Amino acid sequence: MNAAGADILASLQSVVAQRLRRRADPELGRCARVVKAYQHARFMNTYADMLADPRYGGAALFFLEDLYGPGDFTSRDDQFARIVPGLVRMFPKNIVDTVQDLGRLHALSEGLDTAMAEALRKLMAGRGDSGPESCAIDRASYGQCWRAVAGPADRERQISLMLAVGEALEAYTRNSLVRASLRLMRGPAQAAGLGALQAFLERGFDTFRAMHGAGEFLSTIARRERALAAALFAGADAPDLPDVVVR
Repeated sequence: MNAAGADILASLQSVVAQRLRRRADPELGRCARVVKAYQHARFMNTYADMLADPRYGGAALFFLEDLYGPGDFTSRDDQFARIVPGLVRMFPKNIVDTVQDLGRLHALSEGLDTAMAEALRKLMAGRGDSGPESCAIDRASYGQCWRAVAGPADRERQISLMLAVGEALEAYTRNSLVRASLRLMRGPAQAAGLGALQAFLERGFDTFRAMHGAGEFLSTIARRERALAAALFAGADAPDLPDVVVR
């Protein structure tokens, strides 16, 4: 396997390691779920206008649920891992590069979420709020945990990778052969047990194609995410959202 394939598999293995770590430590797992739930609610709040927009709603939902969501992507990731050798051998370099970026984004986000969960647990313990059955986060504690686990370069890399995946999807929508190939792959993919992966690819392509140009959408995400990161690193609390609690 070439270097690209090894890199993709390393990213997927990193994600698996984070899942196993949280599964082995139920309290850490609960804190990770509440961090993810808060981030999901924050994204919905930040992009409420785009989610409601007929042109951008589908792509915003794709980012929310498929690239930045709290869902369990185990099945999709397992399917990715199974096809990596064939993917790097048979697919054009630009598609392999996109999968590399997706893998790196996924691994980075999962690692940061675990680190945030650890920081939240320590913060709660320091306040005497920790317990075996609950974990909670609010605006102030989210900001504190954000600053405790990563620097501006890490968060900028996360944003840049997310934008790179979006830019690649936008480029693919201009290639009619890509969409035709995806449709032809649907039956064989289901038969081969790659349905989750196939659905992810089709959703990404279809939502970006429906925008008829993703420049404004991606520039809005870049501007808002970088503004939020700058504010948090400057000491601000997270956006005003109801407290999120998992019990």
